[in-house]
Amino acid sequence: MNDYSIIIGPVDTEKTNVQKEELNKVTFEVAPTANRVQIRKAVENIFDVRVRTVRTVRVKGKVKRRGRIAGKRKDWKKAIVTLMPGSRIRFFEGA
Repeated sequence: MNDYSIIIGPVDTEKTNVQKEELNKVTFEVAPTANRVQIRKAVENIFDVRVRTVRTVRVKGKVKRRGRIAGKRKDWKKAIVTLMPGSRIRFFEGA
């Protein structure tokens, strides 16, 4: 697995924005098979930052209904990455 197949994309919500600004934590959607060591190396290589910790969460997909037909969103995995003090990811800086 290469670095770009491990990091799928950023998670941009109100909660993640507060964590980014106050706690220097960035949240990504990652590959379901990726472990913490792979995620750490991928973030450090792609964004050229130093990572303090990585926490992972498996998010269960919600069941959604449209009339009588029930469907399910996909399960996914997210990683909350705490950066070292002084490290910033410019991708998330405002325009």
